[in-house]
Amino acid sequence: MSRTYIDCRDYPGSACSVKISADSKDELLKAAIEHAVHAHGYDDTPELRSQLAAMFKDEPGSAETRLAA
Repeated sequence: MSRTYIDCRDYPGSACSVKISADSKDELLKAAIEHAVHAHGYDDTPELRSQLAAMFKDEPGSAETRLAA
């Protein structure tokens, strides 16, 4: 099964070291929004959701990544 992640260190200007991963993009987006709102004070807006979703990456070693190699 493929896992997807987002890493706060990839967000411009962030000094946060949190990395979140999940089996589904919906689950990951929920966790990323919760983190952005509670840890960083962002408002939950469609724009923030779009920005975060655009930063999702497949975890190295996931099934999809191995098949692409």
